[in-house]
Amino acid sequence: MRIGRYQLEQQLGHGGMASVYQARDTGLDRAVAVKLLADNLAGDEELRKRFLREARLAARLSHPNVVNVFDAGEHEGRPYIVMELVEGATLAGRGPVPAEEARGLALQAARGLAHAHHAGLIHRDIKPGNLLLRGDGTLKIADFGIARAAETTRLTQAGTVLGTAAYLAPEQALGEEVTPAADVYSLGALVYELLTGRLPFEFDSLADLAEKQRAMAITPVRELAPETPRALEDLVMRCLARNPSYRPTAAELVRELEPAAAEPPTQRLPQPHTKRRKLWLALAALLVLAAILLAVIALAGRNSGSPKPRPAPAVPPITRGTTPQEQARNIAAWLRRYSR
Repeated sequence: MRIGRYQLEQQLGHGGMASVYQARDTGLDRAVAVKLLADNLAGDEELRKRFLREARLAARLSHPNVVNVFDAGEHEGRPYIVMELVEGATLAGRGPVPAEEARGLALQAARGLAHAHHAGLIHRDIKPGNLLLRGDGTLKIADFGIARAAETTRLTQAGTVLGTAAYLAPEQALGEEVTPAADVYSLGALVYELLTGRLPFEFDSLADLAEKQRAMAITPVRELAPETPRALEDLVMRCLARNPSYRPTAAELVRELEPAAAEPPTQRLPQPHTKRRKLWLALAALLVLAAILLAVIALAGRNSGSPKPRPAPAVPPITRGTTPQEQARNIAAWLRRYSR
């Protein structure tokens, strides 16, 4: 099958919303992924328009932790999106994992979310199936924009709502306004699962989930995974706060998840200014010279042979200066006056 310049090679996945194919971009000679809207949804004019509009918005994103969108269009009435082909697996079924591994995955996802939120885009469907992990360890968030287009449809489709709802923020489950804080909650639920091997809530329906989110407390991470660092547990539990305003932003998550910076190297203290050092040396030399002259004067008085030596004239002390420069001037003036 061929869609424009894209030659479809094999199907990678299929769901209620769309089918994903590995394809060859014959124009640029590169491998890509093509997501084609399902036949039964292509007849919904509003959904088709929303699907393409959101895909084009997602194409504005360019970040190492976001799957890049290259192109969007329609083929025989079915909208399609052309994306970066990510060689790897999703995070579905992954966990429990060591705390440091979970922290690293969360950090990459938070970086991608922070970039998208800064651009004004909300994902709305952060879950393991939308987080792809490449063989080199790079994590990428898929389906930006597509989740918004599918939001109404997937919440009414049997068999898809429960898998997605497990990571829904309370305000999403209640059909309230969705903000970037909803993505943070979903990421918190995902990291909770990576650390503990279970979801924050077990439920049978969307209504059951909404009620448990409203009335039940989430079991702390360290009760299920005692080896988890307390700081990481605290961060995950704040992401899962019922009130969106209590959750950290994605940018704050990045700052808190990043490894602590290494201790800065010891810096050498600044050396005294060369001119000031020379001035102090000159001042010390003048003081030594003054002491020598005073000793010579005293010795000459004692050895003069006069039966009645005249008392040496009183020599006033050197006037103390307020600065090294002034002190040097005072010493020089004193020497000129009293060393004759």
